[in-house]
Amino acid sequence: MGGGVIGGGWAARLSLNGVNVAVYDTDNNAERKIKAVLENAESAFAKLTMAPPPPKGAVTVCRNMADALAATEWVVEAVPERLDIKQAVYAEAESILSEAAVIASSTSGIMPSDLQEKMRHPERLIVAHPFNPVYLLPLVEIVGGAKTSPQAIATAIQHYTAWGMFPLHVKKEIPAFIADRIMEAAWRECLWLVKDGVADTGEIDDAIRYGFGLRWAQMGIFETFRIAGGDAGMRHFLSQFGPCLKWPWTKLTDVPELDEALSDKISQQSDDQSGRYSVRELERIRDDNLIAVLQSLKAKKWGAGKLLADYEKRLYDKGARQPHEQDGALPTTFQTRVPTDWTDYNNHMNESRYLQCFSNATDGLLRMLGVDAEYIARGGSYFTVETHIRHINEVAALEPIYATTQILGATGKKLHLFHHLYRQEGRLLATGEHLLLHVDMNTKKTVAAEAGITAKATKLARRHANLPAPDNAGRAVKGVGKT
Repeated sequence: MGGGVIGGGWAARLSLNGVNVAVYDTDNNAERKIKAVLENAESAFAKLTMAPPPPKGAVTVCRNMADALAATEWVVEAVPERLDIKQAVYAEAESILSEAAVIASSTSGIMPSDLQEKMRHPERLIVAHPFNPVYLLPLVEIVGGAKTSPQAIATAIQHYTAWGMFPLHVKKEIPAFIADRIMEAAWRECLWLVKDGVADTGEIDDAIRYGFGLRWAQMGIFETFRIAGGDAGMRHFLSQFGPCLKWPWTKLTDVPELDEALSDKISQQSDDQSGRYSVRELERIRDDNLIAVLQSLKAKKWGAGKLLADYEKRLYDKGARQPHEQDGALPTTFQTRVPTDWTDYNNHMNESRYLQCFSNATDGLLRMLGVDAEYIARGGSYFTVETHIRHINEVAALEPIYATTQILGATGKKLHLFHHLYRQEGRLLATGEHLLLHVDMNTKKTVAAEAGITAKATKLARRHANLPAPDNAGRAVKGVGKT
């Protein structure tokens, strides 16, 4: 309910996670606006993770609430931040919804107890406060009101975790919750700095993005200050810098009047700072920067990056459990759109990314066999020891590609794979032949895979043996003979 910036972002987050979404909005331009958000989100998601996404959920824009809420299990409310409007929307919605449906408000500050005050089933109401862009930023603050059921909170945490988010359960009601209270304090001080002529909007943003903003992105404020205390930690930091809190450095207890003069001053400085970009261009720049930060943190398995890595593992494992083969056809083990940063100056995918595609296809096949995160945690894994790639055709940025995999041999410790990489319409781009050995990562020695893995690999290899042998198979990898 509500298809603005936040409502459209929610529609994108849910759709990209396989959820069918019906959007109710009275704005005649709602469909156009939501389509633009979905396009940005799909482009960003393709760059964020190479894990196979679930089949995309449908997004339907409805002009009446009854059509949107028919048979609905989960309602995202993203209407304007006015208590009377939200309560009126809930009253109409409850005349349509089943008693089991949950309403999750995206409010950034209204307390859930106030929201649910006039509801017939207040136990269904929670706050699920996201951050823009909803399809990329993982934080969602989960807040229950006085009459919210524990089951609604538990279900919310389960859903948002499955959708790749970090549900932060705010256990005590307070206006504006946690994150917005912190941001509002910083915003208030920034307004004073502009009003008093200390700094303009660009200089303030530079102070954040070149300084403490980089630290906060991966450690937050308390962990950052703990380090500032040196070996003695937080206690030393508090004793050293605590007295500064009594100095009149900030104006956080006073609010500048946002009159026309200050509004004009801020607006003009903001135009000077960023007016050369359209809002859509700024959104794409923001998304690409966020993806780079998230990917960097993922490599370090830290903060939001670790959350992304865990989400990817679930996507890979879930994708491997989907049916891949019909009537003896080869399984699709990898698919994506070519990210823009995979290309060279000619806008064609560079050689190293062909290898990455085949590496991802190998991972997809291994997950089909049961070599998932749990198996690897037990110490078993396959290592590639030999590779042969043939480059046949070029492919450009954002073009859809997919890979199929044939098992040429599966005996003992060895697994012999042959990949074909195609553009979506079936044009062959490259082939990759791989020889893998199974390794016990605890002893670092080659050993036979667990019986269940071996059985699946052998069964699939026998089925693939009935298919034609790939052209040029064995030119570099000489089969699976005895170890």
